[in-house]
Amino acid sequence: MTQPLALVVYEDLMPGSQLVNRLQDLHYRVQAVPDAGQLSDHARNEGPMLVFADLSCSGTDVCEAIAKLKQDPATAHIPIIAFADEAADQLQSAGRQAGATLVVTDSAVLSHLVQLLEQALHVE
Repeated sequence: MTQPLALVVYEDLMPGSQLVNRLQDLHYRVQAVPDAGQLSDHARNEGPMLVFADLSCSGTDVCEAIAKLKQDPATAHIPIIAFADEAADQLQSAGRQAGATLVVTDSAVLSHLVQLLEQALHVE
């Protein structure tokens, strides 16, 4: 059986590495994308089932990378779960505007992972 692929963009080990471990426990194949600027190329080449993006990564603008994914017809269908610190209201709002499927807090992405996966992957 083929394991579904999840791409994860993160910088901070907490919750990034924990998220990777939890996804692997749920039988996902996980690829960390070290630079959000490479996210679109990775998604186009690898065909992930979904993307997790830490909005607080420094360097390349993660929201810009999300918008690029959503504007590309080859990747627009990929659900994106973005997360940021609870106090980062502006980042959360920017993630929604960029087109993230769901935007949650750092703690919620770990404690409600199964429910978030179900919600993001729900087909209407």
